[in-house]
Amino acid sequence: MGVGHYENFPVASLLLPARLRLPIAAIYRFARGADDLADEGDASDAERLTALAGWREQLRRVARGDAPAAEPDAEGFAVLGRVIAAHDLPVRLLEDLLDAFAQDVVKKRYRDARELADYCARSANPVGRLLLHLYGRTDALSLTQSDAICSALQLINFYQDVGIDWDKGRVYLPQDQLVRFGVTEDLLAKGDRSAPFIALMASECARAREMMLFGAPLALRLGGRAGWELRLVTQGGLRILERIAGVDYDVFQRRPTLGARDWLLMAWRALGMR
Repeated sequence: MGVGHYENFPVASLLLPARLRLPIAAIYRFARGADDLADEGDASDAERLTALAGWREQLRRVARGDAPAAEPDAEGFAVLGRVIAAHDLPVRLLEDLLDAFAQDVVKKRYRDARELADYCARSANPVGRLLLHLYGRTDALSLTQSDAICSALQLINFYQDVGIDWDKGRVYLPQDQLVRFGVTEDLLAKGDRSAPFIALMASECARAREMMLFGAPLALRLGGRAGWELRLVTQGGLRILERIAGVDYDVFQRRPTLGARDWLLMAWRALGMR
């Protein structure tokens, strides 16, 4: 299943066991499609919420074993329904993703790290938990470390996209930290990479790095192909943080992405993880 979007991190790659590629691709297709309903195009907020409600109803239909309606994405939901049944996936985690995408439509600012953590718990962490469910690793430590990795990846994506999100009317940098570092929304609107903004971004990136390093041992414990996939994911997140710092936090003009040299470096570092 093509996803049609550039991604910094591998999705259902050849590193994964063949039996899991289709389930993972089905989960990704579901999440990517819902995210596009919340973000892409020029629909009104009311239209976006209506479309997400239709996505939720399709999920509920296939989760209870019914055939999907003709729209939206009947083919994708038919596959997802079979994956849910075959692997006994917790449907609540898929609904959590929809809750987060609906929140994106109506909530544009976050008071502090705690509010952002609550958002990440629904926008990112469910994906990691679904994958662990497929891997048969749902012990408390694995779930906690997976949550740390997924939340860190979500935050890193925000740091890459400060300017893009501003154009959509959203600010994912915590409001209390904007105040603490003296960064106003006027500065964000101008793409002003002044000393206060650099200090704020350095602080936020350090927090994401700490979270990623806390979760990283999960990749070693998983072992096998899934473990190697997660090694690359964690190294990808850490590399993006380096790239953000490498452009002196000028994410307005030079949004960091990963190229061939980065992937080689990530592979080398993945090999050296202990």
